[in-house]
Amino acid sequence: MSGETSPQPVDKTSAAAPEPSGVDLARVALRAAKEQAKARGAAAQQKKQARRGGGLRSGARADGRDPMALGAAINRLITERGWETPAAVGGVMGRWPQIVGEDLAKHCVPLKYDEDPEERVLTVQCDSTAWATQLRLLAPRLVARLNEDLGQGTVRMIKVLGPGGPRRGYGPLRAPGSTGPGDTYG
Repeated sequence: MSGETSPQPVDKTSAAAPEPSGVDLARVALRAAKEQAKARGAAAQQKKQARRGGGLRSGARADGRDPMALGAAINRLITERGWETPAAVGGVMGRWPQIVGEDLAKHCVPLKYDEDPEERVLTVQCDSTAWATQLRLLAPRLVARLNEDLGQGTVRMIKVLGPGGPRRGYGPLRAPGSTGPGDTYG
């Protein structure tokens, strides 16, 4: 029995498929190299993103993190906060002479705007009772002009204030029964 050799196992896969050679061998090697490079690149990319704080990257295309012009940033802020109407009314106060005319603008100044949906009142102060009366007569047309400029219903009413008189102090030269200099103003 010493002359007997044990039978060697037969590899069925090698007998069924011949080993690749030449061009086929090069294709297999190239495919394996590409897969390894891709895996290394993905791992390196994940490390970079983890170091930079996540997957946020800026690329060639615009996204929400890109810088923007100051005007665009202010318009975006106004829209996000819902400040369209107050900003528009503020613009009207800046363009007051163009809206009401130079003569009226010299004597009447817009003071404030009440943006409460029930009110929507623009308060204007005039430097004399004559100009206050003139503005009261022009108020309906002025409200229509402002709503045309700002959007319908933005201003419902114009409250006209007359001139503020001098300080009402109690001095020694006051006549009995008089309300002071205030009875000639407003």
